Amino acid sequence: MTPPASYSLDDDLAVAIRLADAADTISRDRFRALDLVVTTKPDRTPVTDADQAVERVIRSGLADSRPSDGILGEEYGTEGPTDRQWIIDPIDGTANFLRGVPIWATLISLAIDGVPVLGVVSAPALGKRWWATTGGGAWMTDERTPGAAPIRLQVSRVSDLTDASLSYNSIQQWDQAGHLDQLVALSRQVWRTRAYGDMWSYMLLAEGLIDIAGEFDLQPYDMAALAPIVEESGGRFTSVDGQDGPWHGSALATNGILHQATLAALQAPTNRAPTNRTPRT
Repeated sequence: MTPPASYSLDDDLAVAIRLADAADTISRDRFRALDLVVTTKPDRTPVTDADQAVERVIRSGLADSRPSDGILGEEYGTEGPTDRQWIIDPIDGTANFLRGVPIWATLISLAIDGVPVLGVVSAPALGKRWWATTGGGAWMTDERTPGAAPIRLQVSRVSDLTDASLSYNSIQQWDQAGHLDQLVALSRQVWRTRAYGDMWSYMLLAEGLIDIAGEFDLQPYDMAALAPIVEESGGRFTSVDGQDGPWHGSALATNGILHQATLAALQAPTNRAPTNRTPRT
């Protein structure tokens, strides 16, 4: 059997950027389309024809450029090996997309032996794209400054919870996970709380505009592209209980300096029991 080809991360990033371009062409055209088709998946979350079309075009591109790699996608599942696996969320923020809210993005990641080493987050309705590779830094472009060089991202240097800005995504998620009391307690320690939501919280953190972001009830495709961008901007990305990687059902991202203090605050004892969860869309 012929061994799989060896690619550099720069080569892989070039592929991911091309795939993001193709995805943006589809999603931008379908955003706020009057004939958008919305159905309900077995897990009761909505899916649009745009979600499916974007994932199909990404899978087709990978079949051409990386035929020996595996794929894990939200809409069409897992295929191929897992030692080099592309992890795709065609539209992160489907609920926003179908309501016409511009906070949504295509997430593309490459994980090698389970570790995300590349992430691209493309948000055409916001006119922004973020990306990172392990050891290559985290970067952003903004359509409001066409032709400008990419901006290198750096997390904040806030060092005390009392000065920190926290994005928690959804009160319901924290309540259903049995961690609402800890979230409320943490909110009393920080300077400011907001629920920016979905991928945007983590990109704001990577840009240094907020200091803590976290949420529950996540799948690997919700997180895999975010982790390299947060980490390469100088931050830390784990689950809410401190486990590395996108495989543990929750996310906690910080500027790194605040990570241990935030973990400690969120592990305080509680008598609340988890309730039934509604998956993120």
